[in-house]
Amino acid sequence: MVGVVSLVVAAIVGLSVPADTATGLKSAVCRILHPLSGAEACSSGDYAGDDGGGDGGDGGDPDDPFVPNGDPFEPAKCLLSQNQTKATVVIQVAFIKISSSETVKLQQWSDGSVTLERVNETGGGVTASISAGIPGLKDWGGSASLSGSYMSGSGSGGQWLFNGNKTGDPQADLAANLEDAQKFAAYLKANDGCKYQSGYNPGAAMGACAQDAASKKPDLDPELAPDVDITKTSVEASGGVSFGKSFKGNGKSGKDTKGGKDGKGADGPKDLGSISAEGLSGSMTEDVVVMRAKTGPDAGKITFVYTFSVSGTAGAVGQAKGSRMQQVAVTYDAAAYDQEEKDGKPHHPQKLTITTSQETGDGPGIQTGAGANAGPVTIDVGGGGGTINSQIHTESAEVTLDNDTDSTTVEDWLRGRGDTPASNPLPTPSDAAEALDDDAGPIERLLHDKGKLTRLDYNANTDWWNASLGIGFGISAGQLTLGFKLFGIDITHEEKNQTITGDPTYAKGPQSGGARPWVEWKNCTRTKPIPT
Repeated sequence: MVGVVSLVVAAIVGLSVPADTATGLKSAVCRILHPLSGAEACSSGDYAGDDGGGDGGDGGDPDDPFVPNGDPFEPAKCLLSQNQTKATVVIQVAFIKISSSETVKLQQWSDGSVTLERVNETGGGVTASISAGIPGLKDWGGSASLSGSYMSGSGSGGQWLFNGNKTGDPQADLAANLEDAQKFAAYLKANDGCKYQSGYNPGAAMGACAQDAASKKPDLDPELAPDVDITKTSVEASGGVSFGKSFKGNGKSGKDTKGGKDGKGADGPKDLGSISAEGLSGSMTEDVVVMRAKTGPDAGKITFVYTFSVSGTAGAVGQAKGSRMQQVAVTYDAAAYDQEEKDGKPHHPQKLTITTSQETGDGPGIQTGAGANAGPVTIDVGGGGGTINSQIHTESAEVTLDNDTDSTTVEDWLRGRGDTPASNPLPTPSDAAEALDDDAGPIERLLHDKGKLTRLDYNANTDWWNASLGIGFGISAGQLTLGFKLFGIDITHEEKNQTITGDPTYAKGPQSGGARPWVEWKNCTRTKPIPT
């Protein structure tokens, strides 16, 4: 069985993660992320599990009406709010897990534009668990279990840009563009529903459904084709610990009998079932997202986004959550990149963005399970739900690479060439705003001298629920029990809303003494998010 599992995992990884992950930065990402043991993975800076707040936009043009005083260091826009819905289904057969998920994001930006993003992802991997009685509580049926899994996946999707309403008032534009985006989201959902009609009926019923879906489209573009094509690969390692109690009876009569029902001894204890509660869980994830823009302000660009995140949840009754994230995004001219890739020549990045963030929060919730035994076979039912209120701190450093020297510096840093390869932890925007030390490397100097540095805070609210069913098999050896699921299905739904708060700031250019002072980010504060 171990051999079969190994072959399956090798096949999954081989299909889902190309040997050269588009930009060839896989080895550089390893240098950025290692060591991965314990807190060392995120031992410095403010990092978190939010993926949105650091996009600095295209600012810097003195004629841009959203760049007060023509400050080239002030980004043109910020993320005001994000509504994200994610639904995941995981099926487990023996040691093999297969997952499918859909993530939808609706994002509001301070320049009045709105983006709608949808990504579907599938994955597979392996899982295992072990359980044992708790010393001192064995007579009461106390037990604890550990579980772990490794998953690799890939996905695709698109992003639609809504910025057709341009009145010169970003607040009014935001309201109009948001209405268009919400109508288009309703159209996509209705159009998907038509596919599930009986037998994908192409007849009149199908036509009526499609016509009804089309009536929900907004008057303005976009068409069905997205402005940005998205592909994604991911690797996740996760684990958890839970505590439980099993219940036993003393035979059918409720007590031991001398003869037993067959005259050969006592009836013996009878398994009545068990209950359990999840205590701790955590995961480490590496994502590679490729975004190829076909229309909009970034048309003809291709961006590779590499993200490493660590997250954890604690508590069976009441949930506490924390996460940290490091992210590198590199943008190229798509046509030039494709030709360089074909010819085997070095690439020339045009923009580098480094984002770090941290999220902490807690709230009411519960995650429990119950089980029944039939000999070595167990049937477990679990579930839970709750709300987590959290705070997210996000920092971003974006630098435009407008000359060969800067472009080569970034490419060498990412690919590990030269004396200062990319390493863990990443340089943070807060560090880049400080006066440079004499031993600062070329990337630190580039970010300090030319980077657009921003800091944002968000309040987030996450509503979640989970339901699961499992059929397992266990083998006892003294106090230790080894077990695994023969079959299981797990469904999770999560909706997360985050809204900007606090005082958004950006760092002005280097001043006397070398430091870069943080000031109000007016392009971010002039527009208010609209509740959805």
